[in-house]
Amino acid sequence: MEKLVVIAGTNASGKSGLGIELAKKYGAEIVSADSRQVFEGLDLGSGKVTPEEMQGVPHHLIDVAKPNDFFSLTDFQDKAYEAIDDIIARGSKAFLVGGTGLYVNSVVDGFNIKREPVDEALRNELTAKSIEELIALLEEKNPEVLKTIDLKNKRRLERAAERAIKGITEEPKNTPRYETLVLGVTWDREILYARIKERLDRRLDQGMLDEVKNLRANGATDDFLYSLGLEYRFILMYLRGEFGSFNAFYNKLFMEIRHLAKEQMTWFRKRQDMHWIDMSKDPVAEASKLIDEFYG
Repeated sequence: MEKLVVIAGTNASGKSGLGIELAKKYGAEIVSADSRQVFEGLDLGSGKVTPEEMQGVPHHLIDVAKPNDFFSLTDFQDKAYEAIDDIIARGSKAFLVGGTGLYVNSVVDGFNIKREPVDEALRNELTAKSIEELIALLEEKNPEVLKTIDLKNKRRLERAAERAIKGITEEPKNTPRYETLVLGVTWDREILYARIKERLDRRLDQGMLDEVKNLRANGATDDFLYSLGLEYRFILMYLRGEFGSFNAFYNKLFMEIRHLAKEQMTWFRKRQDMHWIDMSKDPVAEASKLIDEFYG
């Protein structure tokens, strides 16, 4: 199998910057594994690296969909495989970098995702249901899936409910496509929380509220923005007057980002093949030693 380096981590962990530094060193190209950076216009809220921050390193799977588009795990895996295979075929190295655990695992573990024909009527029926209604449906049809899915992610619940209604309750066995080195980026909790606050403050100063205003003005629906979670969901709620004050909005968003980082860490710690990099020391040197051994 061809070799793939993976760099995963939580929000504000520095994984993107580390990925760029390592890609420059090894002449690699980066494939983004972020469920929101695939969309055009979702820049500040998703923490998308700017062209200047890329430092000439080619990036893939950024801005490959438009707001309101449905972009599934299948879409990501197909495009990731295509990008990685093309990079390797051109004699370069591919680095998969991101924090969306399901996206990372779909490539590393080689999920065999069934391409089921779309039942538009059923899909529309499920889209109209609330999160609570979807969870209740899954409790009846396939309660086991509730143990493995983000219960706040409405689109994931909709797809799980769709499969359950169709009687699809078991996933096919995985078929890994690449030999992988999986690196995890970590900080002590208090340092990570300070980094999250600093990044949130910076992005708000840079105009994250205006980004959401502009997305709505250019046709992004409230349902789409709400489904993105975190920054986009809470900014949307703030703009609709659902918070009593800016401080109430800010405190809630900061708390939720910290909670997500904790969930991301829990998700990634389930991987037995994860090599954790200590970002407080010399992460480039530590990661380089592992990468050198990996490429032999």
